Amino acid sequence: MKENVKKDFLLLTVALPSLLIASPGFAAESEINQRNTDTEVILNIPSLSEIELPVTNAELLTQQSAPNEVNPETEQIPSDDADISIEVIAEPDNLPQSTPTYVIDKEEIQKQGATSLADILKRMPGFAINDVGHGADIHTGTYYRGASINQSVFLINGRPINNNVNTYHGGTDLNSIPVEAIERVELYSGTASALYGSSAFGGVVNIITKEGYGKPKLSASAEFGSLSLNNQQVTYGGSSNNVKYNFSFERFFTDNRYRVPVGAANRDEQGFLFNADTATSTYFGSIGVDLDKKNSLNLDVTALSSRRGLIYFGFPLQRDRLDHDGLNVGLSWKTRLGNGESSNLTTSIGYNQDYFSTYGPTGASFYRRGSLDTQQLTARVDHEWKITSNNKLRWGLDLKNTDLIGDVLSTDPNRIAENEKEDRSLFNTALFAVNTWNISDNFLIDLGLRQTFDSQFGNYLNPSVGLRYAVTPIVAVRGSWAGAQRNPGLDQLYVYDTVHGWRPNPDLSPETGSTWSAGVDVNFSQNLIGQFTYFGSSIGDRLGVIAGRWENIGLVDTNGLEAALQLRIASGWSTFLNYTYTDAQIKTGTERGLQLGLIPYSVLQTGVGYDNAGWQANLYVTYNSGARRSIFANSTDKPTDFAPSFVNLDLTGRIPLTTNLGLTVYLENLLGEQYERVNRIYSPGFTFRVGLSANF
Repeated sequence: MKENVKKDFLLLTVALPSLLIASPGFAAESEINQRNTDTEVILNIPSLSEIELPVTNAELLTQQSAPNEVNPETEQIPSDDADISIEVIAEPDNLPQSTPTYVIDKEEIQKQGATSLADILKRMPGFAINDVGHGADIHTGTYYRGASINQSVFLINGRPINNNVNTYHGGTDLNSIPVEAIERVELYSGTASALYGSSAFGGVVNIITKEGYGKPKLSASAEFGSLSLNNQQVTYGGSSNNVKYNFSFERFFTDNRYRVPVGAANRDEQGFLFNADTATSTYFGSIGVDLDKKNSLNLDVTALSSRRGLIYFGFPLQRDRLDHDGLNVGLSWKTRLGNGESSNLTTSIGYNQDYFSTYGPTGASFYRRGSLDTQQLTARVDHEWKITSNNKLRWGLDLKNTDLIGDVLSTDPNRIAENEKEDRSLFNTALFAVNTWNISDNFLIDLGLRQTFDSQFGNYLNPSVGLRYAVTPIVAVRGSWAGAQRNPGLDQLYVYDTVHGWRPNPDLSPETGSTWSAGVDVNFSQNLIGQFTYFGSSIGDRLGVIAGRWENIGLVDTNGLEAALQLRIASGWSTFLNYTYTDAQIKTGTERGLQLGLIPYSVLQTGVGYDNAGWQANLYVTYNSGARRSIFANSTDKPTDFAPSFVNLDLTGRIPLTTNLGLTVYLENLLGEQYERVNRIYSPGFTFRVGLSANF
């Protein structure tokens, strides 16, 4: 049956693009613009590093709006409908062009009604997010192209927010920044990984925050809905002379309590999902100062306070609580060297602290708690240098010092021997360089190197290579390969996990291997663009738990297909389709030949939207083929069991009440099916959110 599902959906991915191409109404007059490089490459498939301000003119971008040509001086978008004022935003990152950059911008984020970064990533190709309500991705798993969340690199304005902590309660929290503060989210892979870290078996996610421009503006929204949900957001930003500022706050709460079927994980005596409530408060602020025409300073601060219950896959009832407090501070100085056209230097320092604390009863008379307190100092020097008209070099230095204090306590006589307090430090330095050569007008090569010096695991070199060739003005082929190494976290090496009873292992080896991709970018017409990618990875010494202890469990090979299409149907109308097929096969051990747990073979996201004069309507469809049940499965489950496939349908809309006030409506899971998201954890069925949004 599983093979039939896989075959059916492979056929569906072929059929859907065909239907899109055959759709009537290609009357939209806007097109995806591009800018020529200094080598005068004239293509209809531009690359991000070729684009000047603003970034919304970037290349084949998933779910990105398709604006017309922008005049940076007047800051107006000419259009047949109206002249629309826009905010100029920061210059795009100068990234390798041999792999695509997927982007979701703030307009699409607002249309989706996203309440967390996890919600945003769900709409991007390659991601499988097993969420159960706001914030639950930290519990149940986030994967990109078969790699876990901690096998990818997460950045805020180019600074890392991963904290080298990997256990269940200390993973990267995708709710640590207010959605209202996000300008856009960018997703990189391939040779771009050389710029940001050797651990990027998956990809690099860069969260770009908003900057203030023009007259001060106040934006606010309030939402209420099912499951006692309430969410309030407020943003104030603007500029005065050479100073830009933006401040955001978000408060979110849901009890996430709903009836679940018999056999569901964490089902209480009344038949409800238990201990799944979430309360978060997030704060963001940034101040930028243009010192002169060549120099600017920017300070940004993000803070998080989160209180929630844990709802992982365990039986019997899980009662543990999780407190998470986070702080991320960054200061960057950008300067244009020489004449400012060919040499740009960015120097940044950062501080990142995450405090995770879990606590709860283990039975009628025992108690346990565990905390992980991570403090991380980072520094980075990043130089972009256009050496010649057809040769660009980006190189620099990364420094990172990590301190981890782990404190665990249990009153259970069987665990008292594990009670301890660990204080560990790690220093990591890396030199990186990516050189791009335009061999001809339609052929380029990216070569990358990252040399790392690690106080725990010594010195190692990770190379990368990529190429891009424009076969015709509308078709380009590309490919990339990158070596990677991800070191075990300090917690996996030294700190006992009191929640699971997992023992650390100081003899763990790093995960090593490589990733690769091959793809084609096609500009079918002015209104339809597409990217198709084959991707793969091979990870040796993958980390896992055997008999309650962290171990290197062996080899995992991943192969998959990824498709991303964007269509402008007519003026005001647009649609997109993202599909990912992931075969992540375990090659060694007792589970040899099986798909990695929690990773579905097929995930499809598609949607159609209308936007005109403040009116918005967006319909989103999600298909998930179901993932293999894995850790903490019901005792009746077999290792080969998969959760059933499901389809989810969401409708979002906005109705303008006045020029500055709008009514927002989000109807989620319109089909009302209470499907199994992952490992006996079920969706709540139909839910709704209603709110007001205002701009002053």
